[in-house]
Amino acid sequence: MSNKSLENPVVTADVPSLSQQLEPPKADDILLSVRHLSMYFPTQVGFFKTKPLKAVDDVSFDVKRGETIGIVGESGCGKTTLGRTILHLYKPTSGEVIFDHRPIQTKADVEFLRLHAQMVFQDPYSSLDPRMTVEDIIAEPLDAKGLYKGKKSERHAKVLELMKTVGLSPEHATRYPHEFSGGQRQRIGIARSLALNPELVVCDEPVSALDVSIQAQVLNMFERLQREMHLTYLFIAHNLLVVKHISDRIAVMYLGHMVELASTQELFQNPLHPYTVSLLSAIPVPDPDIVRKNKRIVLQGEIPSPLNAPSGCPFRTRCPYAKEDCADAHNPIPLREVKEGHFLKCLHPYAGKTKNQ
Repeated sequence: MSNKSLENPVVTADVPSLSQQLEPPKADDILLSVRHLSMYFPTQVGFFKTKPLKAVDDVSFDVKRGETIGIVGESGCGKTTLGRTILHLYKPTSGEVIFDHRPIQTKADVEFLRLHAQMVFQDPYSSLDPRMTVEDIIAEPLDAKGLYKGKKSERHAKVLELMKTVGLSPEHATRYPHEFSGGQRQRIGIARSLALNPELVVCDEPVSALDVSIQAQVLNMFERLQREMHLTYLFIAHNLLVVKHISDRIAVMYLGHMVELASTQELFQNPLHPYTVSLLSAIPVPDPDIVRKNKRIVLQGEIPSPLNAPSGCPFRTRCPYAKEDCADAHNPIPLREVKEGHFLKCLHPYAGKTKNQ
């Protein structure tokens, strides 16, 4: 975890696949393994014809216990779908999710996963039932699993403990969501996600709907909860500085593909994928001298539709360094390790780096 302060938040040829290349750490270090995970949605394109919308396409990575992996990319790149598919809120089209060394395949496996992995949703206004009190909202996972059944006082004490953990007062328990600010509502959602003492929490842009000052408070709370409860996070966001602050490693997604994965420091100091380089160039910088020195890279063209994704590299239609081999549909580009801990899905990784440095 990063210990940086948030005082000013802004908040080539036949390469083996990732699963073949990764030398897994000691078994006990890995909490979550994702292998060739895909999520396609059938979309009607005519009266009798459907076509798959490839929201997530062949994604593989591991998550160690206690770490935070940030997942970034433009809107529509598949970040949220990836998180929901990992938790089996969507049934994967193909691929495998392994949680705590247990492949998630059967209904019992999914129940096991949902006991130990939870989600914080993006919108605190729509993710809470307006007809339920705060106490009932937070206790909903406990009730769903049949915990504290017939033990009303113990259930109430558990809810108050969770509320205290996220900075809510006991008197808030009988109130309804509409009586709270956005930051308070998100705290309610976080408390609900912690009710079953999960090991993994998927955070789907949990601060994007909040004011900047509130973002800092919530992010600091996430860090505190990670230390106290030994949590592991998948932190989905589009604000790169927020992800930089909270993440140990960062994965960059484009059009359903994971195109780069590296430690936070490595990714910011030595981005190799042209798309990552363009994303980092768009980060607001308060110093005009730095702005003039580091010219922003503006990508040409629109993001292709997942219904009609380009052959070969998904980014090649917007990449200034694309070559003929990037379009080879018969030789899919794998996510490969180009240096220790730095994974890349690109045939020409140093082109962008050379030109922009």
